[in-house]
Amino acid sequence: MTQIFEGATKPDDYIRVAQLAEVQAQGSLLVYKEKHTIALFYSNHTVYAIDNRCPHMGFPLQGSTCKDGIVTCPWHYARFDLKSGGTFDSWADDVPCFAVEIRDGEVWVNLAPLVNPHAHYRQRLQDGLEQNISLVIAKSTLALLDIAVNPVEPFLMGLEFGTRYNKAGWSTGLTIHTCMMNLLPYLDVEDKPRALFYGLSAVANDSAGAPPEFVVQPLPNSKVDFATLKNWFRQFIQVRDAEAAQRCLVSAIRSGANSKQIADMLFCAATDRRYLDVGHTLDFINKALEALDAIAWQAAESILPSLVSGLANASRMEESNSWRYPVDLVAILESAFEQLPTVLSVGKSRQGSWSEVDGLVPILLGEDPQAIADSLLNALSTGCTEEQLAGVVTYTAALRVARFHTNNDFGDWNSAHHPFTFANAVHQALRRVPTVELLRGVFDAAMSVYLNRFLNVPAARLPAPQNIVQNPEQLLQQLPDLLNRHQQVNQTGQLVANYLYQGGNPERLMAMLGKMMLRENRDFHVIQEIEAAFRQYSLLGDTPAKIHVLVAAARYLAAHSPTMRSLGQTYQIAYRLHKGDRLFEESYNHFTLDNWGMGNGE
Repeated sequence: MTQIFEGATKPDDYIRVAQLAEVQAQGSLLVYKEKHTIALFYSNHTVYAIDNRCPHMGFPLQGSTCKDGIVTCPWHYARFDLKSGGTFDSWADDVPCFAVEIRDGEVWVNLAPLVNPHAHYRQRLQDGLEQNISLVIAKSTLALLDIAVNPVEPFLMGLEFGTRYNKAGWSTGLTIHTCMMNLLPYLDVEDKPRALFYGLSAVANDSAGAPPEFVVQPLPNSKVDFATLKNWFRQFIQVRDAEAAQRCLVSAIRSGANSKQIADMLFCAATDRRYLDVGHTLDFINKALEALDAIAWQAAESILPSLVSGLANASRMEESNSWRYPVDLVAILESAFEQLPTVLSVGKSRQGSWSEVDGLVPILLGEDPQAIADSLLNALSTGCTEEQLAGVVTYTAALRVARFHTNNDFGDWNSAHHPFTFANAVHQALRRVPTVELLRGVFDAAMSVYLNRFLNVPAARLPAPQNIVQNPEQLLQQLPDLLNRHQQVNQTGQLVANYLYQGGNPERLMAMLGKMMLRENRDFHVIQEIEAAFRQYSLLGDTPAKIHVLVAAARYLAAHSPTMRSLGQTYQIAYRLHKGDRLFEESYNHFTLDNWGMGNGE
């Protein structure tokens, strides 16, 4: 624990707070001075002054047990050194203490401000991450943001910790962390610290008890060109040799490969095989790159190697029965991939004029995988760009969720969800590096959408506008109550559609959906769904497709609400403590009076 409460003790910082004799007689005394509530303790012939609020959860310390220079809070038994304020229990934090002087039988206390709160709260955040203590993470996050620290700083701390200590490399916790950073622009001001806290706590939870990861060193004095390193990397991933692949990646970064080259290296290997780990692998790569964008590519050499184990060991859909039987989808895809260079060359001169979305979507939602592959190739040859094609496939994946019938098994929500977040990751990736190798991911996404066609049999209807209201904001205010009830899936989708079709503000809707997501305990897939939908909404033109994407996200959120809200309660406690609320003083005083038979005005 760091000690930050020692500081300047200028004579003019002292104020008189009590008579020495009074403190000696009572053993402990509570005083109020200049917005401070100070607990005075007399122990071993010395007067000590500490803040009256236990830093753990705000319980009053005045009257607590004091023995051998240690005060023990009776609420959760946190222990503090009276002289320094330092705690012996890291979950509690140090209590602010104040220098004391005795002058002519009077107690004078120095109220100088804390020294270097920035360093202290950074250390407390590190403590919370290391010991997976959500309340410490919440309090330190709020405190850092309150002193105007850029959110990038705690975000980077979470990235570095999560990639250093993780049982499986880059996984759900770091993805949630990055999703939350991506969602900050969409959220209300009061929800931004909560989102950052959720991401950091997810990282700590994922890393709990994990040993440190030791990244391999780059090749010594390597002069190997990037193309060769990329080729080696793909070969090593192919044979699941994570250590050798990691060395190629680190060597490429150390040799000065730029961000686009590194992205190309990772995405090529991820699309050499089909739909790795039901889409998670490529999504994780995309999120890691987006995380590096947020921190200006600091620490890339320590962060990106965390992806390699998952990439090498991911399940490959060409090895699965569903992609081979009764129709060999892999054979269809491999044939299509052979044609990609030709159709791209033909379509390049026609780019800018393609507008066949309405004709393509029904085919992608149909039951003929060969027709799906052919339609994608035809779109490219007639001028559809790689990014446009990825956007259309992502939209069709969102429609699977928007039209998911609630008669399906609950677990099938994720079967509809995975193609959407995978397609979104491919779409975002193609905007970064539009390569022919990465374009294969669009075809993979289309086949994963095809395989989920049974989830829309029968298909839930896309909601049309109804129940016209004068003020759409009235609809938005109904959303929290609707999501307080289980399985209000269709009702939620209808409300969102009504709101948007009747001129509601989409930014306010997304902020509300984000608030409702943060109200629940963290759920990886829900967070993925909301973040992907918001990103897609921002890329779609002024079409009904924008509404359908948000309807899909809202329905998915409704299907997974409400849950336990323990994480939100932890954050709320931290928030109230940060704002200075006296959470327990009044109840403690009533408890004390009642025990003495004085609780009702006696």
